[in-house]
Parts: sequence; structure tokens; C-alpha cells
Amino acid sequence: MFHLIFSIPSWYVIARFVFPLAMPLVLKIILSLVVLLASQYLLISRFTPGGIFSPEMPRAVIILFNWAFGTVLLLAFTQFLIDVVTVISLLIRHPLVITPGVRYLAALFAMGLSTVGVHQAIRVPPVKEVTIYIDNLPKEFEGYQLLQLTDLHITKLFNAAWTTAMVKKAMTLDADLILVTGDVIDGTLENRRNDVAPQRGLHAPDGVYAITGNHEYFFEQQRWTEHLATLGLQPLLNSHTIIKRGDAELVIAGLPDVSASRREAIGPDLEQALAGVPANAPVILMDHQPRNAHQNATHKVDLQLSGHTHGGLIVGFDRLFVKPNAGFVSGLYDVDGMQLYVNNGTALWPGMAIRLGRPSELTRITLQRKE
Repeated sequence: MFHLIFSIPSWYVIARFVFPLAMPLVLKIILSLVVLLASQYLLISRFTPGGIFSPEMPRAVIILFNWAFGTVLLLAFTQFLIDVVTVISLLIRHPLVITPGVRYLAALFAMGLSTVGVHQAIRVPPVKEVTIYIDNLPKEFEGYQLLQLTDLHITKLFNAAWTTAMVKKAMTLDADLILVTGDVIDGTLENRRNDVAPQRGLHAPDGVYAITGNHEYFFEQQRWTEHLATLGLQPLLNSHTIIKRGDAELVIAGLPDVSASRREAIGPDLEQALAGVPANAPVILMDHQPRNAHQNATHKVDLQLSGHTHGGLIVGFDRLFVKPNAGFVSGLYDVDGMQLYVNNGTALWPGMAIRLGRPSELTRITLQRKE
């Protein structure tokens, strides 16, 4: 059923774009098969060693598949708009004639936009500066900077070369603290060992801390948590650490992903994570998925950092991400007095590597005291 749903845009393109073209039937059949193949990247991925979450195929092939599927998806949307305009013109008795030139222009538009979208998805992300105001922030932490990385999804697509470039850029930001909010990898330790190795270069004066995302639980979560710790990504799973500046304190807490309990692992326990925290210290919580923000806000958390949504990938299509994530998809929210920042992601899952209007980000967050 999953793969059938992904094929719907291709069937629409075949019926409404390909077959109306003025070309021999055999060419229409060939083009239809190409369109259908573009929609079945995930099905083909299932037959690689890493499956759909970590397709073990050449990076160029992954990029080509994502570009092709993006083209089909955007062409289906463009063709749908053309069809809507055509129907409206018939209803108002001013019928439009859709010439072959219009169809070819629609195809070129979809191909060009997909190229832009894939490039935006796979590049080393630009820096995004975010200022967050916290009521009880001690003056010693005025201007404190932390770097949030999330949804790196290190794979054949986001490989060792990409990770090296990302780490190099991250290190130019001179953040006081680095927080990695889950979905660091896709794939087994054997397949990803070299690709994650450059993360050893991540360092900050107050440390590098990480939590699990849902994708860690698809691939040997415990082994990955232990291995990433050897690279310097210290796990905060139902636990916290305290950053000090003289007598002033800032609490950094972390939870395992909410899906952990379904994978026979220890699930999130915020009370345990916050046990023994100083009463007046601000609390920053790492929770991969934003959907539990209302619940977390009842525990006097000042700021929650999340990812998971990839920002919704494409403006307009991001509305599909709203309900599964309790309304939180991209950017800064006020949730019952707690601030929630949902990061668009440093990278994304290679099964849908396209971004339009929801750019990836290296997120440098500066803390300020709320007046």
C-alpha cells in the first residue's frame, strides 16, 4: 500500500501528461515506464542491504532517483493546476486549448524546480541565527550560544565527504555548546562507520551532547549510542547535565525518542531526566519529536529543541506534517509558556531528498534574558 500511494502522482502524469502528447505510442509507453520507475525508488531500495531507510546504492543514483521523483511530483501538481484551469474555463464557456508547448513548458518547469529542490536538500546547510529569550536566564548566560544539529541521517547520500564539510563549517561558528537532537544515522555500524567518523571533529567548550531519534531504533540503537559516544557525542537519555558559569547554572536535559518503547528500549521519562535539577536554573530539553511539547511544558521546561519534521520539506505540502506532530512543523512556538524550536534539519532522510521553501540549517541559538 505504501508504494502504491507513492505511485499515484506517476499515474496521474501518465494519464494526463504523457498520453495526450503527440508522439508514437511506443514512445509513450517507454516514457510511462520511466515515470512509473521514478516513483518506485523506495520499493527498489527495499532490495538493497540497507532497505528503504538506508539504501546502499551509489550516491549519484540516489540523487537521480530523488530528482526524478521530485520532477514527477511537481509535474503532477502542475498538470493538476492546468486541469483545474481548463475545467473552470469550460464552466464559464471560454474553453482553453492546451497546446503541446504548454505541456513541454510544464515539464521543463518541474525538472528545473526539482533540480533546485534536490540541491537545497543535499547541500551543506547555511547558518541560521536564532535568538531565544528566557525569563530566568542568569546574567552569566547572556549571549550564550549553542549549536543545534538534528536529522543528519548520515547515509550514502550524506556520506563522509558531506559530514566532513558540515563539521568544518559547524566549527567556524564557535558555539559554547553543541546539541544533537536525534536521527544522526541511517544504516548499520558496519556500513556507516567511515561516514560518521568525521563527527569526531565536533567539539565545544561545554561539550557535545546527543539524544536518539526514531531512526536510531531501526539500526542497533545501543551499539550506535555507544559508538557515537566514542566520537564525542555524549548521550543524554532520561538524564541531564549542568553547565556552570560561576554560581549560575543552566540545565541541559535529554530524552530518548518516543518510539523507543515500541522497539523494546527504554522510553522517555521526563521526571527521571529532571530529577535533582536546581530549582531556579533554566532548563533546555532535547526531545527529537515535537509532538509531546504540551506535556513537557508542564514540567517547567524553558526551551525544548526538536527536529524530526524536516520542516515539512516543501511549502504547502508541509501541511501534511501538521497533525502527526501536534501542529509543530517548523520554527519557534510558544507552548503553554515553554518555548519550542522545531529545526528544519541539518540534512534529511534520503528517501525524500527535496526541499523547497523549507531550507536545511546549521542553527546557532543565542540565549538572551527576557526583560
